[in-house]
Amino acid sequence: MQLTLWTYEGPPHVGAMRIATAMKGLHYVLHAPQGDTYADLLFTMIERRTTRPPVTYTTFQARDLGGDTAELFKTACADAYQRFKPQAIIVGASCTAELIQDDPGGLAKALQLPVPVIPLELPSYQKKENWGASETFYQIVRTLCAPRDNATEFNPRSCNILGPTALGFRNRDDLAEITKLLEELGLTINVVAPLNATPDDIRRLGQAAFNVVLYPEIAETVGRWLERNCKQPMTTVVPIGVSATREFVVEVTRLAGIDAAVSAADSAARLPWYSRSVDSTYLTGKRVFIFGDATHALAAARIAKEELGFDVVGLGTYSREFARPVRAKAEELGLEALVTDDYLEVEAKVAQVQPELVLGTQMERHIAKKLGIPCAVISAPVHVQDFPARYSPQMGFEGSNVIFDSWVHPLMMGLEEHLIHMFRNDFEFNDRAAPSHLGHGAVRPQAQSRDPAASGWSPEAERELQKVPFFVRGKARRNTEKFAAERGLSLITVETLYDAKSYYSR
Repeated sequence: MQLTLWTYEGPPHVGAMRIATAMKGLHYVLHAPQGDTYADLLFTMIERRTTRPPVTYTTFQARDLGGDTAELFKTACADAYQRFKPQAIIVGASCTAELIQDDPGGLAKALQLPVPVIPLELPSYQKKENWGASETFYQIVRTLCAPRDNATEFNPRSCNILGPTALGFRNRDDLAEITKLLEELGLTINVVAPLNATPDDIRRLGQAAFNVVLYPEIAETVGRWLERNCKQPMTTVVPIGVSATREFVVEVTRLAGIDAAVSAADSAARLPWYSRSVDSTYLTGKRVFIFGDATHALAAARIAKEELGFDVVGLGTYSREFARPVRAKAEELGLEALVTDDYLEVEAKVAQVQPELVLGTQMERHIAKKLGIPCAVISAPVHVQDFPARYSPQMGFEGSNVIFDSWVHPLMMGLEEHLIHMFRNDFEFNDRAAPSHLGHGAVRPQAQSRDPAASGWSPEAERELQKVPFFVRGKARRNTEKFAAERGLSLITVETLYDAKSYYSR
């Protein structure tokens, strides 16, 4: 284990709680000490749910360790059934309770409750939150969904939507957008799970023709099981971005055996129009660093490179189970993927590559703010502001519009800040003034002073460089240093700066 200020994922029992909170008619009995109930706050304070998660804690204390903590669990489990009357119960232990090895599954089975009791084995010291959510969803489906035989009747144009959970990044709005898209294509939604599904709904999963897997971190394992046991193929394209959404439409219509009809829904996407406009030249070649869960990081890399014309200078994920496709994408972009759950490594990488835009989680938002770089959040973990009251999907054609706005607006603010920089000697402006959109009370941190002798720049050249607009100053510095290195120049002068400018403007 590693003590850290921030973490990208919680322990696996938090993932299990995301599944339990997403579903209806399911209750989670968690063997946990007093203090591990903090997870409730994630849903009521961050996601702003109106109800607490359907979780019963044993909440044993230190003095209980000398007694029978197993009996505490059995009592809590029996009381939870009597109070909530769920259709099914999942049982498990938090990372702390795991150490006392009370076997919640065996204890709950001994109670012989009249509903399915599903034990969870979630190794808290080897796995993390997304894996815990995936494993919990898998165990629920494996227990409740009977394999489909050849006699089972199903609508060839029906599908299940798998993956949306509680506390998922824009899952609520993604689900609404994709449901609308599938229905416009003439498909019928059989079951959505786990979000808003009941155990009875899980039993009906086998009645669909195929499965739409929206979030592989959560639902790919279930999708593979249904593929083997219910003969249901699953989608492999995640519809984030215009190109991916078009491919998704082709894939689902092929699985349903109907003609693809992309054009009507495609008309709602404004990103392609902007990418063809004159204004988009301002975005071309912008250097972007991307980090998040594998699904959103891969989608962001494709959108940035293919649909907005950005230059991806960094790509990484904290999703170790999905490191392989991220590494493959990074190699395709000529990069080495950053696979880590240490935010300090990510901060060091961002500081090294000096991008003009960061796309990441709430951790990267803090990192970018510290380094004075624009940022847009593309992935969990997120803060309360990333659960907006407005409709704000990431998937589908409307999702591409939302992505365009949230990525491009921070860059466009650079134009306004450039004007402020031009008038920095005016009495209303100064170099200590923070960007206007941060408020009048904000103060820009002092830039670190450079030692001309150490950097290879003459004082005159450094002063001349400060006249270059700040949002292209980094590129001007890199180009000049590359120009000087190729010619063996140890000192960069004003003449070198302008020679480099002339060279790269040809």
